[in-house]
Amino acid sequence: MAEHQKQSNNFNKLEKRIRRDTGKAIADFNMIEDGDKIMVCLSGGKDSYTLLDTLLHMQRVAPISFSIVAVNLDQKQPGFPEHVLPQYLSSLGVDYQVVNEDTYSIVKEKIPEGKTTCSLCSRLRRGILYRTASELSATKIALGHHRDDIIETLFLNMFYGGSLKSMPPKLVTDDGKHIVIRPLAYCREKDIAKYAAGKNYPIIPCNLCGSQENLQRQNIKQMLQLWDKQHPGRIESMFRALTNVVPSHLADFSLYDFKGLQATGEAFAEGDIGFDQPVFEHASVPPDDDIEDSIEVINIS
Repeated sequence: MAEHQKQSNNFNKLEKRIRRDTGKAIADFNMIEDGDKIMVCLSGGKDSYTLLDTLLHMQRVAPISFSIVAVNLDQKQPGFPEHVLPQYLSSLGVDYQVVNEDTYSIVKEKIPEGKTTCSLCSRLRRGILYRTASELSATKIALGHHRDDIIETLFLNMFYGGSLKSMPPKLVTDDGKHIVIRPLAYCREKDIAKYAAGKNYPIIPCNLCGSQENLQRQNIKQMLQLWDKQHPGRIESMFRALTNVVPSHLADFSLYDFKGLQATGEAFAEGDIGFDQPVFEHASVPPDDDIEDSIEVINIS
């Protein structure tokens, strides 16, 4: 009985942490506004289930009014259990739509056998979801990417793309028609995994097409997981770095006017302190059962 109570308490703290982190991301980036219609993209994975669950909670407690419609894209992969999501969403009483598009055949036709199909599949899926958002008159498109996805993308771009960029928590699509939000941007993947297991979601694996995951991303993920075990707090520090960018101490002359710099004889806040020995805060993550019980008030304006 005592062990069961402890597990229940730990799960409640986990749920509060995910809700708190989601609420903070929504507030920091003004992701949701009064009257919004949020199209939640539901794949059947742990992240999108957690996203939908958390946004439904936000809908109940937020001081503003917004609607939610869940959308699943059935890409006609062999073996896809097409009954799972409709049954689950119907049981919640959530407004939803299943979009049927045979992208599987297109991908198989265009990508040679044995090659990773994720890139083309992702582009096709994105275009269909954007079209669906227009048809539904959705004002925001919510995706289930979390903090670890964002950090992995940062390293992928640095290692293989030669650019310092990642997944932004909020963006406008290339055609200028839609706003994409990532409300789980502050949430840890390991928290989401524990939460999804505790909720016993009917998970649909993303391996039905027979394609292997992007090996470069998998390598980055394994590297970060190792760092997280060996150096607690390092991942948190790296994510904070994404929110604390100093263009004057990088090397992008299109972003910062290095050519126009002049010595004026006045103190300059962005000067040579960059050469000083940095002082690092000790970053550590408390155990799951030590997280505070309180949940911050979510102010969505």
